[in-house]
Amino acid sequence: MHDEIDYDQILSQYRADPFEYIAVKTSHTGRLQFKAAEGDAVEGVTGEWSHIKGTLLFHLERERNVKPVHSTDNGVVASVEHALEGQFVEAGETVMTIRHPLKKREIIDRILRNVLSMFVAPERAKYFFALEIQSRIEKHGQRSISIQPGDEILTMSLMKRDRPVLYQGEPGIIHSVYFTPGATIDQGQPLIGICAEEKLPLIQKIIARVKSEWE
Repeated sequence: MHDEIDYDQILSQYRADPFEYIAVKTSHTGRLQFKAAEGDAVEGVTGEWSHIKGTLLFHLERERNVKPVHSTDNGVVASVEHALEGQFVEAGETVMTIRHPLKKREIIDRILRNVLSMFVAPERAKYFFALEIQSRIEKHGQRSISIQPGDEILTMSLMKRDRPVLYQGEPGIIHSVYFTPGATIDQGQPLIGICAEEKLPLIQKIIARVKSEWE
């Protein structure tokens, strides 16, 4: 983490472009037929139980089976790969882009991911906090936990075998947790965000500024 955090520069970047550009990819192969066009407003999943599907974006037809693909985020269709209309596309191909307006909490999350030291999953596996760490979190909260390089902080469960995960990184406190215990996490995805104790007031200051200044 840098010694100095330029609050104004960070905030000005988000004020200039307060959006996330989400690449919509095909989930499997099939013949593509668009159902949304550039400039269309789209919505993600809604409903009390997230039971209402988002806006229909396109159809994928394979072996006479038509699969509708709906938006998972709200925003505006920023671009569409028109040349793919009616074509047979491969899985994982980007077919359109959605411009998603960032909410205050999303901006805070992105700022934290830039200024905290991220400890990422070494392998695709399930993760749990080590028992001692979990006990301390339950009693005192995660931001009371100070960790040092070499500390056993997590347990990795892979192929029905558990093994300890030792922390490698700068010493600090656990500021943010990015995983759900027991859920499968892909390799390289963040598990926890670490903040040097002396930097905590700076982090709190920038979060407070976003909350107070962002509409």
